[in-house]
Amino acid sequence: MDVLALIAAIAALIIIRKLQNRVNELRTRIDALEAGRPVVHAAAPAAAPGTARTEAPLAPAEAAPGPEPADASPWQAAPPSQAARPEELSPALAAAPSLAPPPEAPAARPGFEERIGTRWVVWVGGLTLALGGFFMVRYSIEQGLIGPGVRVLLGGLFALGLLVAGEVTRRKESITQISALPIANIPAILTAAGTAVAFATVYAAYALYNFLVPATAFILLGLVALGTLAAALLHGPALAGLGVVAAFATPLLVSSAEPNYWALYVYLVVVTAAAFGLARIRLWRWLAVTTIVLAFLWTLAGLAGASLAPLAFHVIAGFALAAVLVVCNFLFGPSLDDGRIEPVSSASLSAVLLATAFIVVGEGHSDAAMIVFAVLIAATLGVAWRSAAAAAAVGVASVLVGLVFLSWVVQSNPEILVVPGGALPGIGGNPLAGSVTAHLVVAALFAIGFAGGGMAAQGRSPSAAVPVVWAAAGVFTPLALLVALYARIAHLDRSIPFAIVAVLLAAAFAAATEVLTKREHRPGLAISIALFATGTLAALALALTFALEKGWLTIALALMSAGTAWISLQRPIPFLRWLAAILAGIVVVRIGMEPRIVGDAIGTTPIFNWLLWGYGVPAASFWLGSIWLRRRGDDVPLRSVESAAILFTVLLAFLEIRHAVNGGDVYRDNAGLTEVALQVCVALAMSIGLERLRRRSHSIVHNIAAVLLAVFAVLASLLGLLLLDNPLFWRIQIDGVVLNQLLLGYAAPAFLALLLSYAVAGLRRPFYANSLAAFALLMGLAYVSLEIRRLYQGPVLSVGDTSDAEQYTYSLAWLGCGVLLLGAGLLFDSQRARLASAVVIGLTICKAFLIDMSTLTGVYRALSFMGLGVVLVAIGWLYQRILFRTRPAAGDCAIAAAADGVVVESTE
Repeated sequence: MDVLALIAAIAALIIIRKLQNRVNELRTRIDALEAGRPVVHAAAPAAAPGTARTEAPLAPAEAAPGPEPADASPWQAAPPSQAARPEELSPALAAAPSLAPPPEAPAARPGFEERIGTRWVVWVGGLTLALGGFFMVRYSIEQGLIGPGVRVLLGGLFALGLLVAGEVTRRKESITQISALPIANIPAILTAAGTAVAFATVYAAYALYNFLVPATAFILLGLVALGTLAAALLHGPALAGLGVVAAFATPLLVSSAEPNYWALYVYLVVVTAAAFGLARIRLWRWLAVTTIVLAFLWTLAGLAGASLAPLAFHVIAGFALAAVLVVCNFLFGPSLDDGRIEPVSSASLSAVLLATAFIVVGEGHSDAAMIVFAVLIAATLGVAWRSAAAAAAVGVASVLVGLVFLSWVVQSNPEILVVPGGALPGIGGNPLAGSVTAHLVVAALFAIGFAGGGMAAQGRSPSAAVPVVWAAAGVFTPLALLVALYARIAHLDRSIPFAIVAVLLAAAFAAATEVLTKREHRPGLAISIALFATGTLAALALALTFALEKGWLTIALALMSAGTAWISLQRPIPFLRWLAAILAGIVVVRIGMEPRIVGDAIGTTPIFNWLLWGYGVPAASFWLGSIWLRRRGDDVPLRSVESAAILFTVLLAFLEIRHAVNGGDVYRDNAGLTEVALQVCVALAMSIGLERLRRRSHSIVHNIAAVLLAVFAVLASLLGLLLLDNPLFWRIQIDGVVLNQLLLGYAAPAFLALLLSYAVAGLRRPFYANSLAAFALLMGLAYVSLEIRRLYQGPVLSVGDTSDAEQYTYSLAWLGCGVLLLGAGLLFDSQRARLASAVVIGLTICKAFLIDMSTLTGVYRALSFMGLGVVLVAIGWLYQRILFRTRPAAGDCAIAAAADGVVVESTE
């Protein structure tokens, strides 16, 4: 009793304090009106839930409210407090048209004392009342004071008392104009405590004392939950949350040996209707979303035991309730003026469609389940057509249609997902996985509905997202259905009928693209045109896939890339350029999976085999596509297609070389001298071609590719030709004396590298050109040396001793190369050739003093040094007399001329 007296005293002090503040505020306002000063309005307290307050008419000078922001939602994002309303204007102020209402003062944050006195005691008080009721029941049970029946009766009376107290308190606040705090609403907390005690009382009567049969307990618990939702109209969102959780949890609390799914889902439909209705009236987004999630979970819970009929009733009724009460701008849904997509509206329909898709899969794609699914898909399209707020549900419906049909295919043909070794024992097709006829009819209706809607929806909405969603769904759904039916009926084999259907679909998409291109610009139209153009090319790709075998699909996709590039010239849709690059990327991935294109059927004929078609046609297609793409600018798609063109050209040459050298085996694990030599020559030739091409195109792809090919050629020569495949180190037979592998492997790369060094002279850094020239010199000397070795040792160069004649021939040949380079340098005035001559002659000098002096004997040693000396003197004379000839000065010339004249006179 002392504690209760203390609580009553504190409550009295709080009420007196609030009344005193109210009196002071009213006195201040009256004084201001009498003095003729403007009245500063304090922040209006929130209206008590359910309290009707009369609004004063606006003064004539008051401005009309501005338009709603574009991102405003008709739903409140969080459990709202009661909206603050302006105080009534006094008659004197309302009659004065010249006085505009002053701005409201910002609400002050509550202090520590206010939080304790107005909030915490209310929260603790409500919890204390509920716990008090529970503890009283527990005490009476432990002491044996009252029986079970009396306990239940007292619990019901206590709950009724709390509900009556909450209602009385609410009405008194309405009469006294003392508004409650939204987050510490005493009437709402009393009512919530009463509903909790009532819920616990009914459940105790059923579960503890067996006073109620399951049906009666189910009805009473549902009535308590629905009553809680109804009371939330007056007492705010906290009570609504309690009510919706209790309502959906009631079936879990009442168990039965023979569950009645019809009763369950009828009850859930009633609860869903009440929750959606409350969410619509109060515009509580959180309540609508919570109801959607809980209803979806109950659908999944019934998949294990319920038949199709109650499940179908639940999803159809839930869809109808969502469409009527939740979808904005449709029947009784909230209003939305700007025609944009609203998340809650779309999510409410999407959740029902997802639950229906699970039902279809759970029912084994039966005809009845497919009919229910088709009806709801059609209803979704109709609702989204009327209300743009639900347009996102069209995209979800499109994806779900594709997934449902994919599930049907897998259930009917599980071998599609099985490796070639076969399925495990017991795995096989489901003979009850839905009839083909029903799925064909439904698929045709879906394709027509989505494609027609995607076309007709263009230009109907001021928001760009709405027509784009419709267009994406209109393109994706027919393509996904066509692929699913092809996999189910044709079993991924060649099928001309499906190819014809794909061509017709491509023609329809192409016609839609043409029609939309001629329309005036509207939001989202450009993206929709790109989507339909993409659908056209995708349908053509499917047609080729259905009709062609082996590697023809790779060729077809490459030709489609070029066709897409050409279409981008005729119809400058930005996405088409990306589509051309995407198709090129698909072809690249395809050859990465099987470089031979057609496997073992590649053939053994050199050049004219499947590699020529599988790589040559795509390479030509990509080169042609890059030319068309370049006409509208240099961007990432163009560079991607150019990269694919160069890649396929290089692979064509390299694989044809490998195929020809190895007798058709492109997977051989090693390469010989001939193969490496041919690849080096091809790489250098391509690098020369790309260097010339990049001068006109200024393409960074051509630039980088030219350097990469040159680097590859140099590395392959150094590691392969000069080391791993060098016939001087390994037993490699060289056939022929002059026309042999040495000419191909060393002389040809030297000549091509020399040409490449002159091709890049003045266009790249000097280091790059000089490095190529040095590489050419190295390969040239290697060829001369190996050819001399072939003349003396025969076909096998790695065996046999080096004779004095052979050693002298090396020196003589190197010296001759130096002289030839010097002559070329003088003839063409090339400093690079003269420097190369100096290097070669320097090597010859080193060889003469380091090798010849110790190994040569007799006349060969003498001839070696004599010949070297003569050549060196001759070179010095050439440099002095031709290249660096010293010209006499002008004075020396005059003296010489005068001296000549004196000599002449004396002679005469």
